[in-house]
Amino acid sequence: LAVKDPTAVERANLLNMAKLSIKGLIESALSFGRTLDSDYPPLQQFFVVMEHCLKHGLKVRKSFLSYNKTIWGPLELVEKLYPEAEEIAASVRDLPGLKTPLGRARAWLRLALMQKKMADYLRCLIIQRDLLSEFYEYHALMMEEEGAVIVGLLVGLNVIDANLCVKGEDLDSQVGVIDFSVYLKSDDDIGGKERDVQIAAILDQKNYVEELNRQLNSTVSSLHARVDSLEKSNTKLIEELAIAKNNIIKLQEENHQLRSENTLILMKTQHHLEATKVDVEAELQTYKHSRQGLDEMYNEARRQLREESQLRQDMENELVVQVSMKHEIELAMKLLEKDIHEKQDTLIGLRQQLDEVKAINMEMYQKLQVSEDAMKEKNEIIGRLEDKTNQINATMKQLEQRLQQAEKAQMDAEAEDEKLKQEYVNKSESLQKEFSQKEKQLLQLETDLKIEKEWRQTLEDDLQKEKETVSHLKTETQEIINLKKEFLKLQEKNKQLRRICQDQEAALQELASKLSESKLKIEDIKEANKALQGQVWLKDKEATHCKLCEKEFSLSKRKHHCRNCGEIFCNACSDNELPLPSSPKPVRVCDSCHAILIQRCSSNVP
Repeated sequence: LAVKDPTAVERANLLNMAKLSIKGLIESALSFGRTLDSDYPPLQQFFVVMEHCLKHGLKVRKSFLSYNKTIWGPLELVEKLYPEAEEIAASVRDLPGLKTPLGRARAWLRLALMQKKMADYLRCLIIQRDLLSEFYEYHALMMEEEGAVIVGLLVGLNVIDANLCVKGEDLDSQVGVIDFSVYLKSDDDIGGKERDVQIAAILDQKNYVEELNRQLNSTVSSLHARVDSLEKSNTKLIEELAIAKNNIIKLQEENHQLRSENTLILMKTQHHLEATKVDVEAELQTYKHSRQGLDEMYNEARRQLREESQLRQDMENELVVQVSMKHEIELAMKLLEKDIHEKQDTLIGLRQQLDEVKAINMEMYQKLQVSEDAMKEKNEIIGRLEDKTNQINATMKQLEQRLQQAEKAQMDAEAEDEKLKQEYVNKSESLQKEFSQKEKQLLQLETDLKIEKEWRQTLEDDLQKEKETVSHLKTETQEIINLKKEFLKLQEKNKQLRRICQDQEAALQELASKLSESKLKIEDIKEANKALQGQVWLKDKEATHCKLCEKEFSLSKRKHHCRNCGEIFCNACSDNELPLPSSPKPVRVCDSCHAILIQRCSSNVP
């Protein structure tokens, strides 16, 4: 006989105790009215059994004073793996009456049961085998398949409502002893309720599969919700881009309007300058008669210059407004880039979920291979048993032949001697005993063969179920692949939107450069106007020599004054003449600023 592993026996016993305690708790709660308190005996036994299951295979940790062996370490690890568990961990640490880690662990189990999330917390814990290996041995219940079975059984406790008072209860000094008298049954009940135990186990498996399907459906629905949210955000981005395009078009139209207004203002100023030039010519003819009219014209021209400077100031204010609008557009583009980065983060999270689903598929495939290897071993054992049955049939035939030969010899030897007859009788009896033993062996082998056939049938059923689950997972992986393709399409759309944004930024940069050029031109015009405003006419007594040839003015060298720059030239130096349609004679022009020169009377002439 093969010696059983004691740790495997311990795991099996703890699993059976967990099944019994959970089943008894659910049945008693349904009959009691579902809402339970901390003094309910089946509930106390359940917590004791869970404590023993969590303590199985726990590593001993060295401390400064003694060796420490507690289950609070792995339970404290749950809040790092499951963010919703941070609340109960913080509340357990804040309880005033708890002094030992074991008391904190007991309080944590009670709070998790009241939240109806004990199965979810422990499932997240057993998935991370590499982290559990720091607290448990390799043969511990939480490291083996029995831990997953217990987590599946805990899902059934969601139908129970528990109202437990943890604050005033002394959890540090409680003694965790399992009361086996609750679970002991008579011999008569065991034979009649084996079928009920099997049915309960099947129902537990069914509940576990339904819970797993519910979780998978929730993940699929969350993925669909994320896809819908991404589509909505993409539509919002497209609408925002359309709005940005419309704003850019409006800005371009306003820029064209401003340019057209600027050109109109320049044309008006030119026409006005031409008109003023004509007026100046008329006033030059009448200047000798009235000096006062010339002063009035000068004041009017100065007033018009102020109006033009005011118009330019308004143009500068409009340019400042356009620059502020440009800054707002840049902020909108930055917000769009931030949204795109957030979408990339969500895509990364979905890829991680896809990798987890692939890992689950690999585990299911490995389990299928293990079951197929077991089926091959069982088929080999069945073949060996069939060979043994054939050998036994051959030996039976040989024994029958020997029996016939012995009977013939007995008939021939009856007449010869009674002593030989007695010997043959003894031999026949011994042969009959051997025959009966062989028949018993044959019956035992037939029963073994039936058992092996039934076992093979159950294994085939399990293999069929595993194949169905694998096909279901394949369909889910195909759906996830389709989702991945859709996400790739969304990424391409995002790239196109980025290109459009870059083109718009380039267009905005071009507009900014053109606006800066126009601003520089306006500043040049301002500087020219400021330079012109600072100049004044020289007095007749001070202007005695020409600015260019530096000769003294006389009757032959008459004075010509530039009303724009204020310089005084003689008639010999100012030879540049410009024909005008309003005057019959050509007009003399300044050499420096090309403005019309005004002839002044010489100081030597009366």
